[in-house]
Amino acid sequence: MKSVAIIMALGLLLSLTGCRSSQRSARIGCATCIFHMKNVAGCKLAVKLDGKPYLVSGSDIDDHGDAHASDGLCNAERIATVEGKIENGQFSAKRISVLSQNEP
Repeated sequence: MKSVAIIMALGLLLSLTGCRSSQRSARIGCATCIFHMKNVAGCKLAVKLDGKPYLVSGSDIDDHGDAHASDGLCNAERIATVEGKIENGQFSAKRISVLSQNEP
Protein backbone atom coordinates (compact mmCIF):
# COMPACT_ATOMS: atom_id res chain seq x y z
CA MET A 1 0.00 0.00 0.00
CA LYS A 2 2.85 2.37 0.84
CA SER A 3 4.54 1.72 -2.52
CA VAL A 4 1.29 2.57 -4.37
CA ALA A 5 1.12 5.91 -2.57
CA ILE A 6 4.76 6.65 -3.47
CA ILE A 7 4.17 5.80 -7.13
CA MET A 8 1.06 7.99 -7.24
CA ALA A 9 2.96 10.87 -5.60
CA LEU A 10 5.80 10.56 -8.13
CA GLY A 11 3.32 10.55 -11.02
CA LEU A 12 1.66 13.69 -9.69
CA LEU A 13 5.02 15.38 -9.19
CA LEU A 14 6.13 14.57 -12.73
CA SER A 15 2.88 15.84 -14.23
CA LEU A 16 3.09 19.10 -12.28
CA THR A 17 6.70 19.79 -13.22
CA GLY A 18 6.28 19.04 -16.91
CA CYS A 19 9.09 16.47 -16.86
CA ARG A 20 6.96 13.85 -18.53
CA SER A 21 6.53 13.74 -22.28
CA SER A 22 3.00 13.06 -23.40
CA GLN A 23 1.12 12.75 -26.66
CA ARG A 24 -1.98 14.87 -27.13
CA SER A 25 -4.03 16.82 -29.61
CA ALA A 26 -3.29 20.54 -29.81
CA ARG A 27 -3.76 23.59 -31.99
CA ILE A 28 -0.65 24.82 -33.81
CA GLY A 29 0.14 27.86 -35.89
CA CYS A 30 2.44 30.81 -36.28
CA ALA A 31 3.34 32.49 -33.00
CA THR A 32 3.12 35.93 -34.63
CA CYS A 33 0.42 35.63 -37.31
CA ILE A 34 -2.02 33.27 -35.58
CA PHE A 35 -1.43 33.48 -31.82
CA HIS A 36 -0.20 37.13 -31.74
CA MET A 37 2.48 36.31 -29.15
CA LYS A 38 4.32 39.36 -27.85
CA ASN A 39 8.10 39.62 -28.11
CA VAL A 40 8.29 37.12 -30.98
CA ALA A 41 10.00 38.36 -34.13
CA GLY A 42 9.12 36.71 -37.41
CA CYS A 43 7.19 33.54 -38.13
CA LYS A 44 7.87 30.78 -35.63
CA LEU A 45 5.98 27.61 -34.77
CA ALA A 46 3.77 27.71 -31.68
CA VAL A 47 1.51 25.18 -30.01
CA LYS A 48 -1.51 26.09 -27.89
CA LEU A 49 -1.88 23.87 -24.81
CA ASP A 50 -4.54 24.42 -22.16
CA GLY A 51 -5.41 27.76 -23.73
CA LYS A 52 -1.84 29.12 -23.68
CA PRO A 53 0.48 29.37 -26.70
CA TYR A 54 4.09 28.22 -26.39
CA LEU A 55 6.96 28.62 -28.83
CA VAL A 56 8.14 25.24 -30.11
CA SER A 57 11.72 24.01 -29.99
CA GLY A 58 12.68 20.89 -31.91
CA SER A 59 10.49 21.65 -34.93
CA ASP A 60 10.41 24.59 -37.35
CA ILE A 61 7.30 26.14 -38.86
CA ASP A 62 8.46 25.19 -42.38
CA ASP A 63 8.87 21.54 -41.36
CA HIS A 64 5.11 21.35 -41.82
CA GLY A 65 4.76 22.75 -45.33
CA ASP A 66 4.93 26.26 -46.75
CA ALA A 67 3.97 28.47 -43.81
CA HIS A 68 2.74 31.23 -46.14
CA ALA A 69 0.57 29.06 -48.41
CA SER A 70 -3.18 29.65 -48.12
CA ASP A 71 -3.46 26.65 -45.78
CA GLY A 72 -0.04 27.19 -44.18
CA LEU A 73 0.54 27.76 -40.48
CA CYS A 74 0.82 31.55 -40.89
CA ASN A 75 -2.64 31.68 -42.43
CA ALA A 76 -4.55 28.92 -40.65
CA GLU A 77 -4.57 27.43 -37.19
CA ARG A 78 -4.36 23.65 -37.51
CA ILE A 79 -4.89 20.60 -35.30
CA ALA A 80 -1.89 18.36 -34.65
CA THR A 81 -0.91 15.41 -32.55
CA VAL A 82 2.03 16.60 -30.48
CA GLU A 83 4.43 14.80 -28.19
CA GLY A 84 6.82 16.62 -25.92
CA LYS A 85 7.00 18.65 -22.76
CA ILE A 86 7.13 22.22 -21.58
CA GLU A 87 10.66 23.25 -20.62
CA ASN A 88 11.82 26.76 -19.77
CA GLY A 89 8.56 28.28 -21.03
CA GLN A 90 8.72 26.55 -24.45
CA PHE A 91 7.25 23.35 -25.82
CA SER A 92 10.13 20.95 -26.47
CA ALA A 93 8.77 18.77 -29.29
CA LYS A 94 9.65 15.12 -29.75
CA ARG A 95 7.07 14.75 -32.52
CA ILE A 96 4.45 16.89 -34.25
CA SER A 97 2.03 15.46 -36.81
CA VAL A 98 -0.29 17.99 -38.42
CA LEU A 99 -3.64 16.45 -39.25
CA SER A 100 -4.93 16.97 -42.77
CA GLN A 101 -7.79 19.41 -42.98
CA ASN A 102 -10.15 16.51 -43.71
CA GLU A 103 -9.28 14.67 -40.49
CA PRO A 104 -11.29 15.40 -37.33
